[in-house]
Amino acid sequence: MNEKRVEFSPSLMTMDLDKFNEQIKFLNEHVDSYHIDIMDGHYVPNITLSPWFLTEVRKISSLPMSAHLMVTDPSFWVQQLIDVKCEWICMHAEVMDGLAFRLIDQIHDAGLKAGIVLNPETPVSAIFPYIDLLDKVTIMTVDPGFAGQRFLENTLKKITELKKLREENGYKYVIEMDGSSGRKTFKRIDEVGPDIYIIGRSGLFGLDEKIEKSWEIMVKDYEDMTGKSFPHKRNT
Repeated sequence: MNEKRVEFSPSLMTMDLDKFNEQIKFLNEHVDSYHIDIMDGHYVPNITLSPWFLTEVRKISSLPMSAHLMVTDPSFWVQQLIDVKCEWICMHAEVMDGLAFRLIDQIHDAGLKAGIVLNPETPVSAIFPYIDLLDKVTIMTVDPGFAGQRFLENTLKKITELKKLREENGYKYVIEMDGSSGRKTFKRIDEVGPDIYIIGRSGLFGLDEKIEKSWEIMVKDYEDMTGKSFPHKRNT
């Protein structure tokens, strides 16, 4: 059986918004999905993108989008994201007490996919009550809320644990890593093998002023560090 191709999802919080059209149109031909960070200024100090931003991306892209809710009240945001038909709605496990089943059902009833995000300190066991319902589990490999933070290698153990649980129990979720994915970390991440890499400033957008050159550098970094051919979305 052929190994499943790893996917790449740029974190649009870290893109150059002055070059929004140029960067999205280029990435449309190279990536698998877009990662949209929504922060409320309470769960994390920053305030970033919103459901409105997804509607702007939709104007020039048909790629799936995944919303990462770094918010204290996910129930406030879920319906807004359903209304804009965000394909993946991912909520932090740390704020899901008393909400998990209701919100996961709400997302599924809308024909969309539900995900859970685990902070570096949060064990996989925190999501055991509803793990069988999940379409995605995202492992934070940095503390949430800021770009460019220190990579926390111990968090990768959770990816290995999630893969084992999925194989043993037939769970359907995909596994995503989020935080400081780039030249310095590609080799170690590849060793545990998540399904989706989130790439941000350190791995893509901060490498060069031109997105084409940044992409070229990122592909070379991945191939140099992993010894593998880059899993291009399509031949271009």
